[in-house]
Amino acid sequence: MAKKHVAVLMGGWVNERPVSLSTGEGCAKGLEEAGYKVTRVDVDRNISEVLKQLKPDVAFNALHGPFGEDGCVQGILEFLNIPYTHSGVMASALAMNKIKAKAVMAAAGVPVTEHKIVNRREIGRDHPMEPPYVLKPINEGSSFGVLIIKEDQAFPPQELQREDWPYPDVLMCEKFIKGRELTCAVMDGRALGVIDIIPQGQGFYDYDAKYVEGGSKHILPAKISPFVYQTVETLAIKAHQALGCRGVSRADFRFDEREDGTGDLICLEVNTQPGMTPTSLVPEMAEHSGISFKDLVSWMVEDASCCR
Repeated sequence: MAKKHVAVLMGGWVNERPVSLSTGEGCAKGLEEAGYKVTRVDVDRNISEVLKQLKPDVAFNALHGPFGEDGCVQGILEFLNIPYTHSGVMASALAMNKIKAKAVMAAAGVPVTEHKIVNRREIGRDHPMEPPYVLKPINEGSSFGVLIIKEDQAFPPQELQREDWPYPDVLMCEKFIKGRELTCAVMDGRALGVIDIIPQGQGFYDYDAKYVEGGSKHILPAKISPFVYQTVETLAIKAHQALGCRGVSRADFRFDEREDGTGDLICLEVNTQPGMTPTSLVPEMAEHSGISFKDLVSWMVEDASCCR
Protein backbone atom coordinates (compact mmCIF):
# COMPACT_ATOMS: atom_id res chain seq x y z
CA MET A 1 0.00 0.00 0.00
CA ALA A 2 1.36 3.44 -0.94
CA LYS A 3 2.37 5.62 1.97
CA LYS A 4 0.63 8.94 2.55
CA HIS A 5 1.68 12.22 0.98
CA VAL A 6 2.75 14.47 3.86
CA ALA A 7 3.14 18.24 3.63
CA VAL A 8 5.61 19.33 6.31
CA LEU A 9 4.69 22.88 7.28
CA MET A 10 7.72 24.83 8.51
CA GLY A 11 9.33 28.25 8.62
CA GLY A 12 6.72 30.96 8.76
CA TRP A 13 7.46 34.62 9.43
CA VAL A 14 7.73 34.86 13.23
CA ASN A 15 10.68 34.86 15.66
CA GLU A 16 10.85 31.08 15.79
CA ARG A 17 11.30 30.66 12.04
CA PRO A 18 14.88 29.25 12.29
CA VAL A 19 13.81 26.69 14.89
CA SER A 20 10.81 25.68 12.80
CA LEU A 21 12.97 25.20 9.70
CA SER A 22 15.28 22.93 11.70
CA THR A 23 12.36 21.00 13.18
CA GLY A 24 10.68 20.67 9.80
CA GLU A 25 13.76 19.46 7.97
CA GLY A 26 14.48 16.84 10.62
CA CYS A 27 10.88 15.59 10.56
CA ALA A 28 10.81 15.56 6.74
CA LYS A 29 13.94 13.42 6.62
CA GLY A 30 12.54 11.06 9.25
CA LEU A 31 9.30 10.66 7.29
CA GLU A 32 11.17 10.05 4.03
CA GLU A 33 13.22 7.39 5.79
CA ALA A 34 9.93 5.80 6.88
CA GLY A 35 8.76 5.70 3.26
CA TYR A 36 6.33 8.64 3.12
CA LYS A 37 6.10 10.98 0.16
CA VAL A 38 7.11 14.35 1.65
CA THR A 39 6.72 17.91 0.41
CA ARG A 40 8.47 20.63 2.39
CA VAL A 41 6.34 23.78 2.62
CA ASP A 42 7.92 27.05 3.78
CA VAL A 43 4.77 28.68 5.09
CA ASP A 44 3.77 32.14 3.94
CA ARG A 45 0.47 33.99 4.14
CA ASN A 46 -0.71 32.21 0.99
CA ILE A 47 -0.54 28.81 2.72
CA SER A 48 -4.23 28.10 2.05
CA GLU A 49 -3.77 28.37 -1.72
CA VAL A 50 -0.55 26.34 -1.60
CA LEU A 51 -2.30 23.48 0.20
CA LYS A 52 -5.29 23.59 -2.15
CA GLN A 53 -2.88 23.02 -5.03
CA LEU A 54 -0.76 20.44 -3.23
CA LYS A 55 -3.65 18.29 -1.91
CA PRO A 56 -1.62 16.37 0.70
CA ASP A 57 -3.09 13.46 2.67
CA VAL A 58 -1.70 14.89 5.92
CA ALA A 59 -0.16 18.15 7.11
CA PHE A 60 2.71 17.67 9.56
CA ASN A 61 2.70 20.90 11.55
CA ALA A 62 6.34 21.78 12.30
CA LEU A 63 5.62 25.48 12.86
CA HIS A 64 6.45 27.18 16.15
CA GLY A 65 5.12 30.33 17.75
CA PRO A 66 2.25 32.63 16.70
CA PHE A 67 0.12 31.52 13.71
CA GLY A 68 1.56 28.01 13.67
CA GLU A 69 1.04 27.07 17.30
CA ASP A 70 -1.89 29.20 18.45
CA GLY A 71 -4.81 27.69 16.54
CA CYS A 72 -4.56 29.84 13.38
CA VAL A 73 -3.03 27.36 10.95
CA GLN A 74 -5.05 24.62 12.62
CA GLY A 75 -8.21 26.52 11.66
CA ILE A 76 -7.06 26.74 8.05
CA LEU A 77 -6.40 23.00 7.99
CA GLU A 78 -9.84 22.32 9.47
CA PHE A 79 -11.43 24.50 6.78
CA LEU A 80 -9.50 22.66 4.05
CA ASN A 81 -10.33 19.29 5.66
CA ILE A 82 -6.67 18.23 5.76
CA PRO A 83 -5.80 15.95 8.69
CA TYR A 84 -2.98 17.46 10.77
CA THR A 85 -0.65 16.56 13.60
CA HIS A 86 -0.42 17.88 17.16
CA SER A 87 -3.22 19.68 18.99
CA GLY A 88 -6.37 21.18 17.54
CA VAL A 89 -7.65 24.75 17.34
CA MET A 90 -8.90 25.15 20.91
CA ALA A 91 -6.05 23.39 22.72
CA SER A 92 -3.43 25.19 20.63
CA ALA A 93 -4.95 28.62 21.29
CA LEU A 94 -5.42 27.86 24.98
CA ALA A 95 -1.93 26.50 25.64
CA MET A 96 -0.31 29.37 23.73
CA ASN A 97 -1.97 31.93 26.01
CA LYS A 98 0.05 31.54 29.19
CA ILE A 99 -2.51 33.32 31.38
CA LYS A 100 -5.50 31.25 30.30
CA ALA A 101 -3.51 28.03 30.26
CA LYS A 102 -2.44 28.57 33.86
CA ALA A 103 -6.06 29.11 34.92
CA VAL A 104 -7.15 25.84 33.29
CA MET A 105 -4.22 23.87 34.70
CA ALA A 106 -4.76 25.25 38.19
CA ALA A 107 -8.43 24.25 38.06
CA ALA A 108 -7.32 20.72 37.15
CA GLY A 109 -4.99 20.51 40.15
CA VAL A 110 -1.72 21.27 38.37
CA PRO A 111 0.36 23.63 40.54
CA VAL A 112 1.26 26.98 38.92
CA THR A 113 3.05 30.00 40.30
CA GLU A 114 1.72 33.36 41.46
CA HIS A 115 1.41 35.87 38.64
CA LYS A 116 -0.17 39.12 37.48
CA ILE A 117 -0.76 40.83 34.13
CA VAL A 118 1.19 44.05 33.58
CA ASN A 119 1.65 46.59 30.80
CA ARG A 120 5.31 47.23 30.11
CA ARG A 121 4.61 50.96 29.47
CA GLU A 122 3.20 51.31 32.97
CA ILE A 123 6.23 49.80 34.67
CA GLY A 124 8.39 52.67 35.87
CA ARG A 125 10.86 52.64 38.75
CA ASP A 126 8.75 50.39 40.99
CA HIS A 127 8.77 46.62 40.70
CA PRO A 128 5.36 45.15 39.77
CA MET A 129 6.15 42.26 42.13
CA GLU A 130 8.73 41.74 44.85
CA PRO A 131 11.91 40.32 43.24
CA PRO A 132 12.84 37.77 42.12
CA TYR A 133 10.27 37.56 39.36
CA VAL A 134 9.99 36.85 35.64
CA LEU A 135 8.49 38.98 32.89
CA LYS A 136 7.43 37.22 29.70
CA PRO A 137 5.21 37.81 26.67
CA ILE A 138 1.89 36.00 26.96
CA ASN A 139 1.97 34.41 23.49
CA GLU A 140 5.62 33.75 22.59
CA GLY A 141 7.75 30.62 22.70
CA SER A 142 11.44 29.63 22.80
CA SER A 143 12.01 32.07 25.70
CA PHE A 144 11.69 35.11 23.40
CA GLY A 145 11.21 38.28 25.44
CA VAL A 146 11.73 36.57 28.81
CA LEU A 147 13.39 38.76 31.46
CA ILE A 148 14.49 37.49 34.88
CA ILE A 149 14.68 40.12 37.61
CA LYS A 150 16.91 39.09 40.53
CA GLU A 151 16.65 39.99 44.23
CA ASP A 152 19.38 42.62 44.09
CA GLN A 153 17.98 44.44 41.06
CA ALA A 154 16.94 47.89 42.24
CA PHE A 155 14.61 48.73 39.35
CA PRO A 156 12.64 46.92 36.65
CA PRO A 157 14.55 46.39 33.37
CA GLN A 158 14.89 49.69 31.52
CA GLU A 159 14.64 47.92 28.16
CA LEU A 160 10.91 47.67 28.79
CA GLN A 161 10.70 51.35 27.86
CA ARG A 162 12.35 50.92 24.46
CA GLU A 163 10.39 52.34 21.56
CA ASP A 164 11.50 49.40 19.43
CA TRP A 165 10.33 46.78 21.96
CA PRO A 166 9.58 43.82 19.63
CA TYR A 167 6.86 42.13 21.69
CA PRO A 168 3.31 43.04 22.77
CA ASP A 169 2.97 45.58 25.57
CA VAL A 170 0.98 43.24 27.82
CA LEU A 171 3.22 40.84 29.74
CA MET A 172 2.87 38.19 32.40
CA CYS A 173 4.76 38.86 35.62
CA GLU A 174 5.23 35.74 37.70
CA LYS A 175 7.13 34.76 40.81
CA PHE A 176 10.53 33.25 40.03
CA ILE A 177 10.88 29.70 41.34
CA LYS A 178 14.46 28.78 42.13
CA GLY A 179 15.68 25.25 41.61
CA ARG A 180 15.90 22.72 38.84
CA GLU A 181 14.39 22.79 35.35
CA LEU A 182 12.49 19.59 34.64
CA THR A 183 10.53 18.64 31.54
CA CYS A 184 8.30 15.74 30.58
CA ALA A 185 6.86 14.75 27.20
CA VAL A 186 3.44 13.15 26.77
CA MET A 187 2.66 10.98 23.75
CA ASP A 188 -0.64 9.21 23.21
CA GLY A 189 -1.62 9.84 26.81
CA ARG A 190 1.54 8.42 28.40
CA ALA A 191 4.64 10.08 29.77
CA LEU A 192 7.96 9.46 28.00
CA GLY A 193 10.21 10.29 30.95
CA VAL A 194 11.61 13.29 32.81
CA ILE A 195 14.71 15.28 31.85
CA ASP A 196 16.68 17.50 34.22
CA ILE A 197 17.91 20.45 32.12
CA ILE A 198 21.16 22.09 33.19
CA PRO A 199 21.89 25.27 31.17
CA GLN A 200 25.60 25.71 30.53
CA GLY A 201 25.57 29.52 30.22
CA GLN A 202 23.74 32.04 32.36
CA GLY A 203 21.78 29.50 34.40
CA PHE A 204 18.61 30.18 32.39
CA TYR A 205 17.12 27.88 29.76
CA ASP A 206 17.07 30.61 27.11
CA TYR A 207 17.11 30.42 23.31
CA ASP A 208 20.82 29.52 23.11
CA ALA A 209 20.50 26.91 25.86
CA LYS A 210 17.63 25.34 23.91
CA TYR A 211 19.05 25.31 20.39
CA VAL A 212 22.82 25.86 20.38
CA GLU A 213 24.87 22.67 20.50
CA GLY A 214 26.25 22.34 24.04
CA GLY A 215 23.95 25.07 25.34
CA SER A 216 22.52 22.77 27.98
CA LYS A 217 23.10 19.38 29.53
CA HIS A 218 20.21 16.90 29.63
CA ILE A 219 20.07 14.34 32.43
CA LEU A 220 17.74 11.49 31.43
CA PRO A 221 16.31 10.03 33.51
CA ALA A 222 16.38 13.00 35.89
CA LYS A 223 18.16 12.21 39.14
CA ILE A 224 15.28 12.98 41.47
CA SER A 225 13.39 10.82 43.92
CA PRO A 226 11.03 8.22 42.43
CA PHE A 227 8.12 10.04 44.06
CA VAL A 228 8.96 13.39 42.44
CA TYR A 229 9.69 11.69 39.10
CA GLN A 230 6.30 10.01 39.11
CA THR A 231 4.61 13.23 40.24
CA VAL A 232 6.11 15.15 37.29
CA GLU A 233 4.86 12.49 34.87
CA THR A 234 1.39 12.51 36.45
CA LEU A 235 1.15 16.30 36.33
CA ALA A 236 2.36 16.42 32.70
CA ILE A 237 -0.39 14.00 31.69
CA LYS A 238 -2.95 15.92 33.74
CA ALA A 239 -1.95 19.23 32.11
CA HIS A 240 -2.03 17.63 28.63
CA GLN A 241 -5.54 16.37 29.23
CA ALA A 242 -6.84 19.53 30.94
CA LEU A 243 -5.81 21.70 27.99
CA GLY A 244 -7.24 19.19 25.51
CA CYS A 245 -3.91 18.46 23.83
CA ARG A 246 -3.49 15.76 21.21
CA GLY A 247 -0.49 13.99 19.74
CA VAL A 248 2.73 14.94 21.52
CA SER A 249 3.14 17.74 24.07
CA ARG A 250 5.83 18.73 26.56
CA ALA A 251 5.31 20.22 30.01
CA ASP A 252 8.03 22.29 31.72
CA PHE A 253 8.46 22.44 35.49
CA ARG A 254 10.58 24.10 38.17
CA PHE A 255 11.50 22.06 41.24
CA ASP A 256 12.90 23.82 44.32
CA GLU A 257 14.61 21.08 46.30
CA ARG A 258 17.26 23.26 48.00
CA GLU A 259 17.80 22.75 51.71
CA ASP A 260 16.47 26.25 52.35
CA GLY A 261 13.98 26.04 49.50
CA THR A 262 10.23 25.74 49.42
CA GLY A 263 10.03 22.24 47.95
CA ASP A 264 7.69 23.58 45.27
CA LEU A 265 7.08 21.65 42.06
CA ILE A 266 5.53 24.14 39.64
CA CYS A 267 4.32 23.69 36.07
CA LEU A 268 5.50 26.64 33.97
CA GLU A 269 3.74 25.85 30.69
CA VAL A 270 2.75 23.20 28.17
CA ASN A 271 4.22 23.26 24.67
CA THR A 272 1.77 21.76 22.17
CA GLN A 273 4.39 21.64 19.39
CA PRO A 274 7.73 20.86 20.98
CA GLY A 275 10.90 21.34 18.97
CA MET A 276 12.25 18.38 17.00
CA THR A 277 15.73 19.79 16.30
CA PRO A 278 19.02 17.93 16.95
CA THR A 279 19.16 19.46 20.47
CA SER A 280 15.45 19.07 21.28
CA LEU A 281 14.06 17.21 24.25
CA VAL A 282 11.11 15.20 22.91
CA PRO A 283 13.11 13.02 20.48
CA GLU A 284 15.55 12.32 23.31
CA MET A 285 12.77 11.24 25.67
CA ALA A 286 11.14 9.15 22.94
CA GLU A 287 14.40 7.33 22.23
CA HIS A 288 14.81 6.71 25.97
CA SER A 289 11.34 5.07 25.86
CA GLY A 290 12.38 2.86 22.93
CA ILE A 291 10.81 4.96 20.15
CA SER A 292 13.11 5.90 17.28
CA PHE A 293 12.80 9.30 15.62
CA LYS A 294 11.47 7.65 12.47
CA ASP A 295 8.80 5.83 14.46
CA LEU A 296 7.97 8.97 16.43
CA VAL A 297 7.20 11.11 13.37
CA SER A 298 5.44 8.17 11.68
CA TRP A 299 3.16 7.77 14.68
CA MET A 300 2.35 11.49 14.58
CA VAL A 301 1.36 11.24 10.91
CA GLU A 302 -0.84 8.18 11.49
CA ASP A 303 -2.42 9.92 14.50
CA ALA A 304 -3.28 13.01 12.41
CA SER A 305 -6.92 14.03 12.00
CA CYS A 306 -9.28 16.95 11.78
CA CYS A 307 -11.61 17.98 14.62
CA ARG A 308 -8.82 17.55 17.15
